[in-house]
Amino acid sequence: MVKKKKGGEGIVNTGEPITIEATADKNELRASLEEIKNYEGVVGYILRNTTSASIDLREPAKIIEYAVLSAASFDTTDELSNIFQLGKIKNTIISGRTIKMLSLTLAGNKISIFMENTADAEKVLKRIRAF
Repeated sequence: MVKKKKGGEGIVNTGEPITIEATADKNELRASLEEIKNYEGVVGYILRNTTSASIDLREPAKIIEYAVLSAASFDTTDELSNIFQLGKIKNTIISGRTIKMLSLTLAGNKISIFMENTADAEKVLKRIRAF
């Protein structure tokens, strides 16, 4: 999007992009995720948007596995939503033997939060939605 201003003979394109307060929002979101990471049973999170990703996990050796799970979860959720005409899905929780994953999209950011099965996913969801 380009900011335009009126000149003497109509509209002149200044070529200056409009700045959106995305950086402040992203910093607030990261702060919320850092707080959530300290909740009992939370293993870590992946935050990604179209240009970057932030990964903070207790088990750095499993970054690739968690990233693949996160991406596959978002792709599958979108596909299932289209097939069954569910509309926009607010969040998903996938539970495994020892770990569960909460995934949601918030302000254009795809967020996956990994936690032990005993962790309170509703508490995590409530905090992240408060953002």
